[in-house]
Amino acid sequence: MNLFELLVGEDNHPALVTPGGRSLTYKQLRENVIGLVSQLNSFGLKRGERIAIAMTNGSPMAITFLAAALCGTAAPLNPKYKQEEFAFYYEDTQAKALITLSEGSEAAIAAVTPDMMLINAKVKTDGTLSFELVKTGSEPAESSNPTAPNADDLAMILHTSGTTSRPKRVPIRHRNLIASANNIIAAYSLTAADTTLCLMPLFHVHGLVGCLLATLASGGTLICPNGFNALEFWKLVDTYKPTWYSAAPTMHQTILARASRNTEIVKANRFRFIRSSSASLPPIIIEQLEATLNAPVVESYSMTEASHLMTTNPLPPKVRKPGTVGYGFGVEVGIMDSEGNLLSLLSLGEVVVKAPNVIDGYENNPEANATAFVNGWFRTGDQGTLDTDGYLRLTGRIKELINRGGEKISPLEVDDVLLRHPAVAEALAFAVPHKSLGEDIHAAVVLKAEAGEKELLAHCSTMLADFKVPKQVHILDQLPRGATGKLQRLAMAKLLNIGE
Repeated sequence: MNLFELLVGEDNHPALVTPGGRSLTYKQLRENVIGLVSQLNSFGLKRGERIAIAMTNGSPMAITFLAAALCGTAAPLNPKYKQEEFAFYYEDTQAKALITLSEGSEAAIAAVTPDMMLINAKVKTDGTLSFELVKTGSEPAESSNPTAPNADDLAMILHTSGTTSRPKRVPIRHRNLIASANNIIAAYSLTAADTTLCLMPLFHVHGLVGCLLATLASGGTLICPNGFNALEFWKLVDTYKPTWYSAAPTMHQTILARASRNTEIVKANRFRFIRSSSASLPPIIIEQLEATLNAPVVESYSMTEASHLMTTNPLPPKVRKPGTVGYGFGVEVGIMDSEGNLLSLLSLGEVVVKAPNVIDGYENNPEANATAFVNGWFRTGDQGTLDTDGYLRLTGRIKELINRGGEKISPLEVDDVLLRHPAVAEALAFAVPHKSLGEDIHAAVVLKAEAGEKELLAHCSTMLADFKVPKQVHILDQLPRGATGKLQRLAMAKLLNIGE
């Protein structure tokens, strides 16, 4: 099996829709992908070879990803990277080619090495794509006619979004992606009647698997705008009537902030469900989203190493437990101690998973593999507990837990309390070095109304034990984020220049 076998939608059913542009049916998509794979083969690209992609979101990116994954191994990259970053990723993945749009990223093109091909993706009038070889590699490439990839071939290579160390290469096989897409379909009962609005970037596992592959494998329709735009969101909802969307917490907060200005659209277009992934969604935001948008919000737990989905809260009438990330769908979940022993229910320890969607190991990184893969389990680096119903409650990244004089504090708990203050739009608790305690706790907030530090600290004191109350609250215009929108909790003390 390979990814092509996921493209099972009815011939004339819309597969990809470009707002303001053409939509592609499943028949057009299948034929276009086959033609593009053949073009890539004619340029000399074949199975196992890494094909970098630097394109903004949209149907062309989705089609290019499928073609690259079926010809060789797709290596989707953030089109906003700087030239040095592109150079690092080309070298790290040993990319043989770069595919970009003709008006594509200048930095991505400038970083192309002499031995790499440069390929332009051109959008035709009917919305399909064609590829043009702009520059050949230094070695003359022979046209190849290889067989289709099998389940064990690498479909794509991504990197972990590590904030403190060199990113690790995550090789994801066709069988991993197929298992994950099918788990997502089962978790949310996706069908051809569903229309998904793709808000997440398609260089990230959430967008690629949680939105693109899961939708196509269910025979549904994916609306592909060229990125997330808060001003455009409600117009797209009104025009295309999506039945669900999946997003990171910061996007949900932005959507929520604009909902009151779009009450008619909200009433007229009720979502079947709303999904959150990529980072912890504070319970207060779930409460506000459900009350405002009148749809169930399901929080899930995903990682690149698991080809996205690991656990999720189920849809009604099954029980959703706010504050948990639900239970495993097609994934076995356990809690492990530092010695590698599995612990009983309700015990606090490291979350571990085992499933067909989990990768076999990092690429060329025996050290990381020895730590992360234990007795068939993948150690996530997250701390949590499983309740008697098997629902997982996360207490935070093990590296991010704050150790204040021996008292372990979950920053997620502090975030949620701060977000319950009516003036706080965003909050991030983090550790700072301390001479006698080892670590102390600070927090950074972005405000949506007037409030001072004293008022915020007093609010925390009414809801948190004294040792969990931040020593200081920093009021910022915005919180620093990484390339995929993740908050930089571990780097905050350094970024704000707070030390001993």
